[in-house]
Amino acid sequence: MHIVDGALSSAVVIGGAVLTVGGLALGVRSLTLEKLPAAGILSATFFVASLIHVPIGPSSVHLIMNGLAGLVLGWSAFPALFVGLLLQAVFFGFGGLTVLGVNTLNIALPAVLVGLVCQQGIRHANPRIAALWGALAGSGAIALTTLCVAVALLLSGQEFIPAAKLVFLSHIPIMVIEGLVCAAAVYLIRRVNPTVFASLEGHPA
Repeated sequence: MHIVDGALSSAVVIGGAVLTVGGLALGVRSLTLEKLPAAGILSATFFVASLIHVPIGPSSVHLIMNGLAGLVLGWSAFPALFVGLLLQAVFFGFGGLTVLGVNTLNIALPAVLVGLVCQQGIRHANPRIAALWGALAGSGAIALTTLCVAVALLLSGQEFIPAAKLVFLSHIPIMVIEGLVCAAAVYLIRRVNPTVFASLEGHPA
């Protein structure tokens, strides 16, 4: 869901950059040595999953996997997803450098929010119930990301209203897919290595 350079107003670009710096500071602070391998894997997962995208107006449709990143990494999703977005902007021209802050905020903030909301659910004693919370996190992160993108576009001008609506509607299938993928991932992790989700206890206050 990359917003391209030049699509947003200067105020939105600057505001997004400032908020992302704050998110990165919290993320780096919570990025322990134990989280580093997971952060690298999830950053690479985001990088690869979002390479295949369909451009739509000032944004694009593609898998993101930020819900799973939020569940596993918490605030550390900010630096993990930032690195993926930076590499995509530099090597493939996806999004852009001037909007890197806004794009990171749009993708990483929903990841953190669903991680906070669903952290108790994914640690439920029943792995199947945990998987349902995983589905909620996966689809919810995409829904929140489309909302963030829509707000960024609307704050940049009323002419972006049709594009904002299109962003949400076009991502409904992505919400379903990511919900299913995240549910399967949570179920597998709970069965194989449930301690992975203990990292959420390290969220900074």
